[in-house]
Amino acid sequence: MGCGCNKRNRQQWEVVVGGRIVYTSTNKSTAETVARRYDGSEVREKSQQQAGAGS
Repeated sequence: MGCGCNKRNRQQWEVVVGGRIVYTSTNKSTAETVARRYDGSEVREKSQQQAGAGS
């Protein structure tokens, strides 16, 4: 099994509706496609501080 070192720094995208995160992806295009299903949603880059908070 390969090293997981690069996973920490992988860019992630969030779909946010009304301040609530409804979807997270490493693929911006997928996040944009999901966002089209939610009225008033936005796609934003997940900050590195948030990304590391769960670890």
